[in-house]
Amino acid sequence: MTPPPSGCLICGADLEYLDQPEEMVCQYCKRVCKSTTRCVNGHYICDRCHRLDTEDLIEVICLQSTEDNPFTLIERIFLSPTVMMHGPEHHFLVPAVLVAAFYNHTQQPGKKELGIKNARHRAGLVKGGSCGLLGDCGAAVGAGIFVSIVTGATPLSREEWRMANLMTARALEKIALHGGPRCCKRNTFLALQEAIRFISTEMGIHLPEPRDISCRFSDQNRECLKDRCPFYNGI
Repeated sequence: MTPPPSGCLICGADLEYLDQPEEMVCQYCKRVCKSTTRCVNGHYICDRCHRLDTEDLIEVICLQSTEDNPFTLIERIFLSPTVMMHGPEHHFLVPAVLVAAFYNHTQQPGKKELGIKNARHRAGLVKGGSCGLLGDCGAAVGAGIFVSIVTGATPLSREEWRMANLMTARALEKIALHGGPRCCKRNTFLALQEAIRFISTEMGIHLPEPRDISCRFSDQNRECLKDRCPFYNGI
């Protein structure tokens, strides 16, 4: 469950206050800051990240990270209690971590910031509840947004247009075949898996993927599919 706001935002443990400031690495943005406050388990979050809303936090983490594994980025973002069990922030989360991981992997940091900001703008056009109301899950659209950004697709493109739409189609099919009700965490994991496979087969770029993805949000989802979900860990 979400940690209590009076404790550590990472693990819920008590905070400790030091006599002298020490250099600490923020768990979210990875900046090194001097502070006299951390949790008893060593977690530290800088003041800037404390003040961020969810999409700002996603953007900061993705911009600062050099990680090329989208699932590692996702787990870091999911540490924040500002990320709800369900919600339209997942529409931005999927393309943001994919854009970041892609440009980190291909060593094109100059393209990453513009790509992430573009992903945020486009994801904002996808309405909450699209999965059930429009038949088009925002996580799948997010994967398509990612491919559109890195290929430079427009409505007038040929091959790039094909790839962006095909990416959305494959992610959407994978999500749909698991059936409802919706789960933004499950759909996010599925969309990321399909995106990693897609850019491997279509672009020849191989991002790392963990072999075992274990969801830790089952107790927060009243509609969890339990054993019918490929990521259920028995919580």
